[in-house]
Amino acid sequence: MKIIVLFNLRPGVSVSEYEDWARNQDFPAVNALGSVNAFTVHKATGLFGSDGTSPYSHIEIIDITDMDAFVADISTPEFQAMAAPFQQYADNPQFILTEDL
Repeated sequence: MKIIVLFNLRPGVSVSEYEDWARNQDFPAVNALGSVNAFTVHKATGLFGSDGTSPYSHIEIIDITDMDAFVADISTPEFQAMAAPFQQYADNPQFILTEDL
């Protein structure tokens, strides 16, 4: 199962500050969770076949082994403290649950 997170940065948030936090805090912490197979963050650069801009600036893909295990992993006080800045960076993130066909 993958969780796709679509979001824009809040007004006034520095892109470099967010990306530094993502690389140095978020990546290592999320990828270290036992319930996570892989975690990546992507910066949108445009729309394929168009000159238009993406409706979202950033996309996260969290590949998890099991939803209950993932919820348990992210519910610890330690993880919550590490992840708290995400709420300051991301403006109304959309967490889309998926399953492979």
